[in-house]
Amino acid sequence: QVQLIESGGGLVQAGDSLRLSCAASGRRIITYPMGWFRQAPGKEREFVAVISPGGSTTDYADSVKGRFTISRDNDKNTVYLQMNRLKPEETAVYYCAARRIHINSASEASYDYWGQGTQVTVSS
Repeated sequence: QVQLIESGGGLVQAGDSLRLSCAASGRRIITYPMGWFRQAPGKEREFVAVISPGGSTTDYADSVKGRFTISRDNDKNTVYLQMNRLKPEETAVYYCAARRIHINSASEASYDYWGQGTQVTVSS
């Protein structure tokens, strides 16, 4: 079993940056692809980014490409999401997730473990 705890959310202004962290416990996540998802008020949860177990392969939603960067430190059992030039429409609860199958995926249904989420609010 893997427990995931997100942190780093908060209230920022449009154009600002935030770095989210996702700390894992229970077991090492070195073999797991790790993803970030978000859910805005009144909307379904959507894919943001994913990183391969070794960190060499990443993928992003088109809406965040060039502004967000996913990374991981397997020694610290932690995954990060650097978010730059944030927009008000990106106000959401941000979740990290771990997938047991060793292939990156953008599908929410394919992830096995989820954190509780961290709120990001971007004011205009």
